[in-house]
Amino acid sequence: MFYVKELTHEIELVPVYFGPKLRATIIRLVKEQVEGLALANYGYVVTVIDVPEDRIKSGIIEYDTGNVSFAVQYSALMLRPFINEVLDATVSQCNALGFFAFVGPLRVFVSKHSMPEDMVQGFDAEKEAWISDDKEVEISRGCGVRLKIKGSTVEEGNISAIGTIKDNYLGLIDDGTGEVIED
Repeated sequence: MFYVKELTHEIELVPVYFGPKLRATIIRLVKEQVEGLALANYGYVVTVIDVPEDRIKSGIIEYDTGNVSFAVQYSALMLRPFINEVLDATVSQCNALGFFAFVGPLRVFVSKHSMPEDMVQGFDAEKEAWISDDKEVEISRGCGVRLKIKGSTVEEGNISAIGTIKDNYLGLIDDGTGEVIED
């Protein structure tokens, strides 16, 4: 789920930034450009932990523009979903096909076919909620759910996943009031 990774990013600076605070500007720009970015093989860059000054390589001048390219190595906290990983998520939207939940920036879809048998026919369009046959479990917007990742896809700067709550110890964990539900 969360891990620290050493990465490299290339920054191109225009001459207006050249001066006594060049290194501080490079560090600021690296953070601005990569935080929140989805990298295909690594996951989301949650935050840049460190940019050691000795890891900022000498710049290469582009003679056509006068700009300088710097290769910068940094360590970052990454978020990546792994298959069969169990996560706690917050439901953001319910519809007749299932519901969407977020784990930080990661969007997870849980299909009605990936819900327990007593919830498969339980979508209530008025409440926009999934309700179990015995009316004890109601999954709606703002609820906390524990789910298992079954697959993930990477699209243009975005990572999304498919999940399930059809297993032991998965499902509703918080009804949105802030109180933990005990079994």
